[in-house]
Amino acid sequence: MNAFDAALAQVPALLQAHLALSLTALVLACAIGLPVALVAVGRPALRTAVLGVTSVVQTIPGLALLALFYPALLLAGRVTGLDIPALGFLPAVMALTLYAMLPIVRNAVTGIEQVDPVLVDVANGLGMTGVQRLRMVQIPLAAPVILAGVRTAAIWTIGTATLATTVGQPTLGNLIFSGLQTENWTAVLVGCLFAAVIAIVADALLGLLESGLSRRSRVRQIIAGLGLAALCILPFAPLTSDGGPDTVTIGAKNFSEQYILAELMAGRLQEAGFKTERRDNLGSAVAYRALASGDIDVYVDYTGTLWANVLGRDDRPSRDDMLSALSRELDRRDGVLLLEPLGFENAYALAMRRDRAAREGIASLADLARVSPGMTLGTDLEFTDRPEWQSVEDGYAMRFGDTVQYSPTFMYRAIADGSVDAISAFSSDGRIKALDLVTLSDPRGRLPRYDAVILLSPHARKDKALVAALSGLGGSIDIDTMRQANLMVDRAEDKQTPRQAARWIARRKRRARR
Repeated sequence: MNAFDAALAQVPALLQAHLALSLTALVLACAIGLPVALVAVGRPALRTAVLGVTSVVQTIPGLALLALFYPALLLAGRVTGLDIPALGFLPAVMALTLYAMLPIVRNAVTGIEQVDPVLVDVANGLGMTGVQRLRMVQIPLAAPVILAGVRTAAIWTIGTATLATTVGQPTLGNLIFSGLQTENWTAVLVGCLFAAVIAIVADALLGLLESGLSRRSRVRQIIAGLGLAALCILPFAPLTSDGGPDTVTIGAKNFSEQYILAELMAGRLQEAGFKTERRDNLGSAVAYRALASGDIDVYVDYTGTLWANVLGRDDRPSRDDMLSALSRELDRRDGVLLLEPLGFENAYALAMRRDRAAREGIASLADLARVSPGMTLGTDLEFTDRPEWQSVEDGYAMRFGDTVQYSPTFMYRAIADGSVDAISAFSSDGRIKALDLVTLSDPRGRLPRYDAVILLSPHARKDKALVAALSGLGGSIDIDTMRQANLMVDRAEDKQTPRQAARWIARRKRRARR
């Protein structure tokens, strides 16, 4: 299956999920925003307050707004004792509903207040009540302006919904995010294309309804109504799905290795008779919280990340002591089961181009620290906010002249073309060898170990068949195998999908047993 066919095969399910999320948020925004606008009409102080609040919400980046709802819902669940789903649809729809409010409220207030005052006086002269005047005069006359606000909200919502994949809600953003990370530009193009198509279709149908109301054309109104009804029905069209109460939900962070390992676990579970579904592109903190709360059942993490970010530890014990402490503490705190390490380490390491490092005599982090004020560091999107970077920065007095953040794909491109002098590389990344990079030694031991481990949620660990299926992966993937699999996905020539790379690992593992 070529890249286009593989991306296209994912579209039906993702398109349905994207539409369901976008339409739900839009309907909720209308259901909340229009009554609020009606109450604010004729009340200058309230109108200013309402428009001010909705404007402030609009200034918050969509990705940040989505991310904020996840911990908020987790906290609400703990406080109330209720089982509130903090990952997936609920936080996404809440954030998008708020995001869609501004144009709806603003246009509704503006449209109603701009109705010709003479017509309002006539309505009052006829003895109409305030409610009758709104219902029979002001709202019908303001309908085209109100619908223009709904059209704007629809486009914003459909576009912003692509970001919901970061909180575990499947959307067309899955294709965009995963495509960016694996340099699968076909997947990015397909995701963008279909997101644009549904935004254009929704805008065209609402525009037809708007013109039908302004021209009093019953035909336009009927055609638009039928089209919008079809758009609303589409998310509920039957599709073959693996979902269900017995489905194992596999999480993955937002880089190639995670996609590959998620596919590898899915293959093992499917062979054991389980159904699986995915929640990709999760941040480190979101992934672990989602697992501990049962929103996902299994994912791969790294011991150094768990040690620093989850347990908040900054000491550097031996590998065995770290694994033992993590297993004990994650079980005690959250009921999470840590399985045997997969067999390779994906450690953070600062890397440079080999020719540049040799020319300047840089072999270790201590060497780099001496010249760092005149250099630019390229990092992934979270490295500089992690405790590990603080440890390196303090331990070596590392002070770079400038720091630039990238998604991993573009970070490696930046070191290759000389845009940055050093990067926060990943030791299992095949691009280290492909780009002839050298990883710098850490003589003061400021970076912890990062053994890859499978984590199971409190619910999933109770299933002995599930545990047995995944336990078979322990110790089965060495660093060379993982680097080659990552390179298969990340390289531009003869590019493979994460699923193909996972199958290659599985075949290699079977051959090794013979």
